[in-house]
Amino acid sequence: MSQSYKAYTAALVANLIFGSSYAAVKFITPGFIHPFALNFVRVAVTLSLFWILFLFKPGKVKFDRKDLPRFLICGLTGIVINQLFFIKGVSLTTVIHSSLLSLGSPIFITIIAAWLLKEGFTILKAIGLACGVGGASILILMKDQSGAASNMVLGDILVLTNAISYAFYLVLVRPLMAKYSGIQVLRWIFTLGAVGILPIGLPYMLSTNWNSFDIAHWTVLAYVAVFSTFVAYLLTVQSIQLIGSSATGAFIYTQPVFAAIFAMIFTGEYFTFYKLVAAILIFTGVYLVNAKKLTKPA
Repeated sequence: MSQSYKAYTAALVANLIFGSSYAAVKFITPGFIHPFALNFVRVAVTLSLFWILFLFKPGKVKFDRKDLPRFLICGLTGIVINQLFFIKGVSLTTVIHSSLLSLGSPIFITIIAAWLLKEGFTILKAIGLACGVGGASILILMKDQSGAASNMVLGDILVLTNAISYAFYLVLVRPLMAKYSGIQVLRWIFTLGAVGILPIGLPYMLSTNWNSFDIAHWTVLAYVAVFSTFVAYLLTVQSIQLIGSSATGAFIYTQPVFAAIFAMIFTGEYFTFYKLVAAILIFTGVYLVNAKKLTKPA
């Protein structure tokens, strides 16, 4: 198997896992486990696995204390806000809504990069931003009768905030990825992010009625904790190292497709006309803000 084929396969499988995780999270939250308790389990398991991996692959570059502030900010935006808002948001809204709103990350990345890194902001990007905002607004304002959503508007807003926070993280983490290996960066970001998440999630985890879990719930919990976090992150890093971040990032567009398929099979959701319109606007927005990048080699 060629290296590029391995990389494309890794990226596709990673996004398949990410896409399926929406339905998996919805299956156990908030009915069986509080979203913050799930965050505790997810981060604790992933953090443990990353440090076990450290025993076999410690990394070639020594940690530089001058990078600590950037690691802290990345831990806050990429782990604390991202994880807490994502799980809580998905538990309140529907799978299809949350997956489409998460797709706004590439749009926000372009806008944030234009602000922080002084990258050019063109009319085309402005139109793309307007399309993305329009699609997100349709999802937030329109009522959805399919799927289980206890507070769709709040859930949509939390997922959208998660997408913005994750976009900040992806922009801020670039210098760290250039200096350290991907696994090193993830290990330290999860370590620092755990300081913010574990104290918040611990009380909810201790109050969880674990006796109510059957084999299906334990299986889904293990899937979310191990596969949709640790395994998916490793596959993404492997793909980035082989084919670059641009080519790997393009696979994010498959996530809503996978999420919608799993949602229709397992959570009883269905795809409506307004969701189609919102999806077209968001996809168009993502394309327009990245149109110039797509003409350049990765």
